[in-house]
Amino acid sequence: MKNIVVSLLIGGVIGSGVYWKLSQEISLVEQAQRIQPVEEGYTPQTTQEEKIIEAVQNVSPSVVSIILTKDEPVFEQIFRDPFEDFFGPQAGGSPFRIPELRQKGTEKREIGGGSGFFVSADGLILTNKHVVLRDDVEYTVFTNEGKSYGAKVLARDPVQDIAIIKIEGGDPFPFVRFGGSKNLQIGQTVVAIGNALGEFRNTVSVGVISGLGRTITASDGGEFVETIEDVIQTDAAINKGNSGGPLLNLAGEVIGVNTATVLDAQNIGFAVPSDRARRDLYQVKELGKIVYPFLGIEYKLEAEKGLWLVIDVVKDSAAEKAGVKKDDILVEFDGKKITAENSLGKIIQQYDETQEKPMYGPGDTVELKILRGDTELMLSVILDERAEQ
Repeated sequence: MKNIVVSLLIGGVIGSGVYWKLSQEISLVEQAQRIQPVEEGYTPQTTQEEKIIEAVQNVSPSVVSIILTKDEPVFEQIFRDPFEDFFGPQAGGSPFRIPELRQKGTEKREIGGGSGFFVSADGLILTNKHVVLRDDVEYTVFTNEGKSYGAKVLARDPVQDIAIIKIEGGDPFPFVRFGGSKNLQIGQTVVAIGNALGEFRNTVSVGVISGLGRTITASDGGEFVETIEDVIQTDAAINKGNSGGPLLNLAGEVIGVNTATVLDAQNIGFAVPSDRARRDLYQVKELGKIVYPFLGIEYKLEAEKGLWLVIDVVKDSAAEKAGVKKDDILVEFDGKKITAENSLGKIIQQYDETQEKPMYGPGDTVELKILRGDTELMLSVILDERAEQ
């Protein structure tokens, strides 16, 4: 501490002339700044910053808050005489009183919330399944303008953490543009928008894609637990309440749906790829529900050989009808090689961006290449519909 004080004193004495001259220069600069007209607004300093601002401005009006409310009992505290029956009302009761709670009615209370975004002008909203999982609550959507609308759940994806809800009334709503999620790159800049902590609407965070093709087991801390494959990992902060909000590229296109974060880590979040969301949206518009094709086999990877081995075939399934047997080795599905990175589940859920519809659906006929011993077989399979769970 003594050395610091001395140093400061020396600096003050030796540099006094310099300080006076510097003060003069600063004064002249301040005078010049007063003469210059003040610019209106803020000018982005880089092209990337400009793109982020533009993306946020374009998409924010499409992002909504989803609030869950439920009629909950309301209690009041009363004080009861525990000896009332013993003494009787004529005796005036006893001097003793004990506190008790008594229900005096119900009131609507907010019990949860999340984010979502418009995907059509007529009020279709995409969000997470875990946000709108309950059937015993009311859902209210708040737009960026502060308007509120009642909402109903149209469909919940049985596999992905995605759901589609609908609101009625109001003017045509601003909706997002989707971008493809097949050609994403690690290191690519992304923007997340959502209702952070259920309180701060349209909160924006910026980061990069830090991983692709992740498999996670997500939980809301309650009954919802789900394993989700092929999700996007990002370091853009995804906080509680951001669930269901969009993950954007710098073109302002939705490339993912924010779904989960790692609580014990800093800025490790996950988003369901946009192609999965587009697949669901197509089916809800065309079929009124979300369905998956079903082959009817259970399989595992033999690490030493790098082969996918059939370990079980569901009775009366599409696979059994086509002739698939236990211990068959899966090689290709519809001409696509099955690998650890390109699993059968991933292939069967693909979205055709050219046709703007799911690649495969119930009733489609595909060719399955298998190895049975030393024999290579081609089996024609008519896909079933996966039963609701």
